[in-house]
Amino acid sequence: MSDIARQLGISFGASRTGALNAITDVPGVDVGHSTIREGDLNTGVTAILPHGGNLYRNKVLAACDVINGFGKSAGLMQVEELGTLETPVLLTNTFGVGTCSNALIHSAIAENPDIGRETATVNPVVMECNDGYLSDIQSLAVSEDDARAALAAAASGPVAEGNVGAGTGMSCFGFKGGIGTASRRIELAGRDHHLGVLVLTNFGRAGDLILPDGRRPDPRSKVEAEKGSVIVILATDIALEHRQLKRVVRRCGAGLARLGAYWGHGSGDIALGFSTARTFDHDERADFVAMTALNENRIDRLFRAAAEATEEAVVNSMCAAEAMHGRAGHSRPSLADWLRANRI
Repeated sequence: MSDIARQLGISFGASRTGALNAITDVPGVDVGHSTIREGDLNTGVTAILPHGGNLYRNKVLAACDVINGFGKSAGLMQVEELGTLETPVLLTNTFGVGTCSNALIHSAIAENPDIGRETATVNPVVMECNDGYLSDIQSLAVSEDDARAALAAAASGPVAEGNVGAGTGMSCFGFKGGIGTASRRIELAGRDHHLGVLVLTNFGRAGDLILPDGRRPDPRSKVEAEKGSVIVILATDIALEHRQLKRVVRRCGAGLARLGAYWGHGSGDIALGFSTARTFDHDERADFVAMTALNENRIDRLFRAAAEATEEAVVNSMCAAEAMHGRAGHSRPSLADWLRANRI
């Protein structure tokens, strides 16, 4: 279970988590990492798969919210226009976006040889943060093999957090950042559903972090302009329409703000969400298709879950991350070390 922040004494309210407190509590969702750590290289790729089938043929509902658009992601325009996701989502560093896009395209074509010939092209979705403070981003180290390795490693169950995959060289509020996850359990129609979040954290000014208990940890880092980024991936098995999903995804920003983020000019803060409640057949022949959607009078439960899970996932990313010395002698301390030294 992803409860490292809770083990260090951080409380996140009374809302129920999923069994793993991870995005993989949403049935069918898999996560995999490929990590590069060699010399001045501290980078990698993280893959999120909504289901284990052919995503191009069986798309899922998706929506995104660009909180602040200083970013270089790929594929968001079509997601916003059509409201579906047809490839896994890959997270990586800024200069790895093109390479990871190519890997997704090659993977989709291998599974669907008619792409770009008898049927439409494919929309690869890749999202990024700049890990250049701790890693030699100019080396263009991420390869298609790294992307394929992350896809191949994708699995259900507990999710590795901290200095792994795309999060290997990331920073957050002056501490070491990285990959974090959390989930919330929501009862609807007499059964449990889940909303899970996975974050790639590389944002926040040193000294601005506000923990849920009100403490403001001091990373003893130089105060810099807010020019980092954060990517939030939200998954749920609750049936929604596109408009509803976009409203839920927008509430991830509330979880970031609770921690002291204000989304500075140079920050790329983006949230993307998908629902696995139904799939959309690429080869659908019916003139009309039936859809089920949440009663809008219940949507506040999802708003709260999105904000809370995002907040916890961010703190988990910092608590799971170990202190790191990276490129050019740069370093980031561990929030977990600070919490252990300042127990209350």
